[in-house]
Amino acid sequence: MVESTPNILDLFPAYEATIGIEVHVQLKTNTKIFCSCPNIFGIAPNHNICPICAGYPGTLPMLNKKVIEYAVMAGLATNCRISPTSEFSRKHYYYPDLPKNYQITQGAVAICHDGWVPTERLDGSIKKIGIGRIHMEEDAGKTIHGDDGKSLVDLNRAGTPLLETVSCPDIANAHEAKVYLMNLRSIMQYLGISDVNMEEGSFRADINISVKKKGVVKLGTRAEVKNVNSFKFIVQAINYEIERQIDILESGGVVRQETRLWNEKDQKTMFMRSKTDADDYRYFTEPDLPAVVIDDAFLDRVRALIPELPFAKKERFMAELGLSEYDADGLVQDRALSAYFEDACAIYNKPKLMVNWILRDVLGYLNGKKISLSESPITADMIAGLVQLIDTDVINTKVAQEVFAEMAATGKSPAAIVKEKGLEQVSDTGALEAICQKIVESNPDVVEKYRAGNQRMFGFFVGLAMKESGGKGNPKIMTEIFQRLLA
Repeated sequence: MVESTPNILDLFPAYEATIGIEVHVQLKTNTKIFCSCPNIFGIAPNHNICPICAGYPGTLPMLNKKVIEYAVMAGLATNCRISPTSEFSRKHYYYPDLPKNYQITQGAVAICHDGWVPTERLDGSIKKIGIGRIHMEEDAGKTIHGDDGKSLVDLNRAGTPLLETVSCPDIANAHEAKVYLMNLRSIMQYLGISDVNMEEGSFRADINISVKKKGVVKLGTRAEVKNVNSFKFIVQAINYEIERQIDILESGGVVRQETRLWNEKDQKTMFMRSKTDADDYRYFTEPDLPAVVIDDAFLDRVRALIPELPFAKKERFMAELGLSEYDADGLVQDRALSAYFEDACAIYNKPKLMVNWILRDVLGYLNGKKISLSESPITADMIAGLVQLIDTDVINTKVAQEVFAEMAATGKSPAAIVKEKGLEQVSDTGALEAICQKIVESNPDVVEKYRAGNQRMFGFFVGLAMKESGGKGNPKIMTEIFQRLLA
């Protein structure tokens, strides 16, 4: 179960919100969508362009077939219907970073349509958020605004292949929006078709928000919030925009149809421009590209490429491995993390113990160091080895924390660390019996309090025994000894 997020509508019970989200997913193809330029991120401005993606007159686009394959994968994974025939259109608008003064996209008929993504409501129940369409298109370049009042244009991104996923207006609050986006992002990541890196812009969300009084049939006027680049900011932007629109209506004003930007510093949306209607884009069929035709053989081939998706994996983890919904959710949101968990369990099959160490200690270490799982010195076989040492009573959990820190610092195996440092757990009953007996005899006042009904004193005895044993005493055996001595 995903942790719930604040719902501003709790403060305005007479109102309800209608939210739709457009997501641009930058595809991880080798080359751009209509030319052979490499599809890479982070190189020097305007070093990855050619006459086609730079919009030179007379150049002709050629469609990258891998983009079609990825689009169909995304459609099948989100329960969409696949159009047997679709076509590209020209969408006209005029920005400095759009060199042709039009974008090649898909118009009336998209390659994928009428799908849905499972999404968790605030009460934990599952809701299907509809997907109206998924279509293919090219990205624009990037305008860089300087402090000197000048703006520069970088066309490296121009022609990068995108999938635009347009949800139906089925989302009711910020929590549902966040979960929908998290689930959609996970699906795209599991398919391997995108890096879905929000900070780098390969997963960008535009959020359309309107409010109205409950019981009113007609939807309110919507405002669009552009390119919010984190789940935290998405929640904040939606809640702010809902409250802003309600305040306008309550004061007798009128909400304007407009595009707004999220100001992270001031934590509010700001006016960007008046919202453009579809007619203003002057769509017409792209004359230089043929129709896209999908046959059954192509569909079958693409369907075979789709791996187990996060929602199905979550259900399997709960049903077969006995994981809680919270733990399963924590694992499946990231494909690499779920694979890491399964690799570790394949080495030592203790899933409940394994998930605790992965979600608490491994992720805690990664977050603290601000590194990804692929950069972690703690491999799946290392965490599996650590769990095995704990489960077989070679070390206790206190010592395991020391071993974990040493693993992270040196990359040594847990067994090697335990052997080098002499950290094996003391399970000699006779030795532990002597330690426990000494503690009981040295603390008669605490013994009296415990026997008088103060059960919290039991932890005092075990804590002293752990200290006396250098942290290496077997807590299970010591607990049994104290229970007998203090009876």
